Amino acid sequence: MKTANIDPSSLKITDMRFADIDGAPKRCTLLKLYTNQGLVGYGEVRDASSRTYAAMLKSRILGENPCNVDKIFRRIKQFGGESRQAGGVCGIEVALWDLAGKAWGVPVWQMLGGKFRDKIRVYCDTDNDGGGRDMGKALKARMDSGYTFLKMDLGIELLSDVEGALSAPLGFLEKMREYKQTVFSTPHGSIDPRAMRGEAYDLFNTEHPFTGIHITEKGLDYLENYMAEVRGEIGYEVPLAIDHIGHIPLEDCIKLARRLEKYNLAWIEDPVPWQYTDQYVRLANSTTSPIATGEDIYLKENFMPLLKSGALSVIHPDILSAGGIAETKKIGDIAEAHHVAMAIHMAESPVACMAAVHVAAATRNFMALEIHSVDVPWWDSLVNGLPKPLIQNGYISVPDSPGLGIESLNEELISQKLHADFPEAWGDTSEWDKEWSNDRRWS
Repeated sequence: MKTANIDPSSLKITDMRFADIDGAPKRCTLLKLYTNQGLVGYGEVRDASSRTYAAMLKSRILGENPCNVDKIFRRIKQFGGESRQAGGVCGIEVALWDLAGKAWGVPVWQMLGGKFRDKIRVYCDTDNDGGGRDMGKALKARMDSGYTFLKMDLGIELLSDVEGALSAPLGFLEKMREYKQTVFSTPHGSIDPRAMRGEAYDLFNTEHPFTGIHITEKGLDYLENYMAEVRGEIGYEVPLAIDHIGHIPLEDCIKLARRLEKYNLAWIEDPVPWQYTDQYVRLANSTTSPIATGEDIYLKENFMPLLKSGALSVIHPDILSAGGIAETKKIGDIAEAHHVAMAIHMAESPVACMAAVHVAAATRNFMALEIHSVDVPWWDSLVNGLPKPLIQNGYISVPDSPGLGIESLNEELISQKLHADFPEAWGDTSEWDKEWSNDRRWS
C-alpha cells in the first residue's frame, strides 16, 4: 500500500544535496534526494570517492519520477566506472530505491522479489598490530560477541619490518615503512590524498606484476606461522577469510595460497587485479584455497569473464561500486547460475549498510556481509528508526518498514562529524542544476 498523502505517479525529484562525514569508519559522503511531495531518499557515495561524481548527474535526474529506478539508472550508468568512479551513480540509485519504497509503502527487499532470510550474517574485518596470537585473540573476541564469520589481513604489510622477508627494488622497503606509518597512524578518511605521493605510493598503485616485489621463503614462513597462531586461538570450525595480500605477482600468490591450504580458509580476497581473468584461472588451478574478488567491479557484464572462467568460489561486490541495489542483486543471481557464492563488501555508513542488507535478504546465494565499523561506537547512531545496536549477535535484522527502513538521519551527530573540507551539511548545489552535455551513446 502506498504511503498516505503521497501520489507515486506524480512524484518528482527536485534537489540533491550532500554531507561529508569522517570516521564511519572512513570518509563517507551521504546523499539526499528531495521530492515535490516532501519525501526524502537517502543514498551514499562510496568511501574515498568524490561527491562530484554524483553532483554532475543532478541535472540529468531533476524532474524525474524516482520510482522509475531502472529508467533513471540506464540514463546515468554510463557515467560510472571502475571502483570509486561509480560512486555517484550507485549513491543515486540507492536513494531512488529508498524513495520508491517509501512512496509505495514497502521495503526494498519486497520490490526485489521478496526475501530468503530474516536476518543477515555479518563479519567484521579485524585489525591488530601484534603477532598471530594477538590477531587470534582479537578474532576470538569477535566470536565471543556473537560473530560467526571472520576476516583479517594477511600480506606484505605484516612483513615490512621483518628482515629478509621481502625482496623489492633497493630503497623501496624504507619508503614502504614510511608510507605505512603515514597511512596507518592516521584515522580513516582524514588523509589528504595529495599528500600521499612518492615512490611507495606509486608502487602501491602499480598493478601487481609490475612492482618487482616478492615474498621470500622467510616471508612465507612468517605468514604461515602467523596463520597457524591465529587458528591456534580461534580453532578451525569458524570460517576465516584473508585480504590485502599485497602487490605481488601471481607466482608469489600461488606459493602463499598453497602454504595456507591446511588452514581451511573461507577465501583469499583480491590476490591479483580483478581484470586479470587468466591469472585468476592459473591461481585457482594451482591451489585448493578458495578465491574471491569483486569489490571494485562495476556492472554485471564486467563480472561475467571471471564467472565464466570458473576461477572464483566467491564474488564480493560493493553496492556502491557494482551499480547499486538492483545491479548487485542481478550480479548475485548470475553468480548463482555459475555456482558461485556471494559475499558483500561494505565499509561505509548505515545507509550503504542497509542497502546491502536488502540485497542480501533478496539474494539466495548470499553468504556474509562485511562491516568495518564495529569499533566505531557512534556508527549506528547516524540513522534513526533501526534497532540499537544495529548488529546483534553477529546479525542484522531485515527491516519491514518502507524503503531502506531508515526513518531519518541523525542531523545533530552528522553536524559533529563533518569533514573539514566540507564543513556544511546539505549545502546548496544549484550550480549543478543546468549541467548539460549530449549524453547519447550512438549516432
